[in-house]
Amino acid sequence: MTRSFSCEPLAEIIGHIRSGLTTGRAVIRVPNPDAGHGRYPGEPASEHPGAARHRPLRVWTDLADRLELRLHTPVPLGDMIELCFTQLDPDAELLDRGVRGPGKYTPGSGFHRASKLEEPDFLIDFDDALHRCVLPEAPRVLSLGVNTGDELRPLLEHRPKSVITGIDHDERALDVARSRFPSPHAFVCADLGDLPELPRFDLLLCIDTLQSPGVDDRAVLRHAIQELLVPTASLILGVPNCRYVDGELLHGARMVNFRQPELSLLLKGVAFYKKYLQQHGKRVFVTGKHELLVTAAAIGLR
Repeated sequence: MTRSFSCEPLAEIIGHIRSGLTTGRAVIRVPNPDAGHGRYPGEPASEHPGAARHRPLRVWTDLADRLELRLHTPVPLGDMIELCFTQLDPDAELLDRGVRGPGKYTPGSGFHRASKLEEPDFLIDFDDALHRCVLPEAPRVLSLGVNTGDELRPLLEHRPKSVITGIDHDERALDVARSRFPSPHAFVCADLGDLPELPRFDLLLCIDTLQSPGVDDRAVLRHAIQELLVPTASLILGVPNCRYVDGELLHGARMVNFRQPELSLLLKGVAFYKKYLQQHGKRVFVTGKHELLVTAAAIGLR
């Protein structure tokens, strides 16, 4: 049943939506957020006595995220809008749970279908990270866990003369990367724990790879700093703080027996990366929302 809300607190609205989802769908009508520009969430939308509470559209998208719902396109109804929330299919995951190893990321898999370059948070933060890096005009770039190379396009727009070496353990994904980024770029099939002999690089990219099962993130980072990078090199490390369910991007990783995301392991890992990189003479920045980016550049270089 559709219910209208005007001055009720958000907690009451959340309770109504949760109770209504027993049928898989909840519909509410709330004040049109366009009428409250400049007002904070929960403030009266105007100075008139009894004015409805203003809530920007962001409140409803955030609510859908936290309750793991899909928010359908709002329908304007004069000074109100109608919002429909439906449940996501919890079994519609990116990955078949029976798939292990390189096949997880092969072209056509769930992980390959989800493009980070279509997520504004990642695209904007990654572009900012590239501008924080101190790079020569034609940097030598090492991308660990390169997969099909999506993240290389913004890099090449930023530094068109980059020469890239990509490492991944999925040969079929690398074939796609090779077709997208031909010579002078090179793509090598190898495990991060057993890298071949490589030259030194000016930039390391490692997006959503250090936290992969079976990867010793500390060992990979130490090896990169000590053996693979020039002293003045920059690094961009991506740590996922999200998950996809039924096509929707949701905040945080779900832990067993937790109703909401638990961030201890993520924060522990990011804290280690930052401290270790600072110990090796880097200025370190941690940015991002659904994807935390640890960006490091040599101190004293501009």
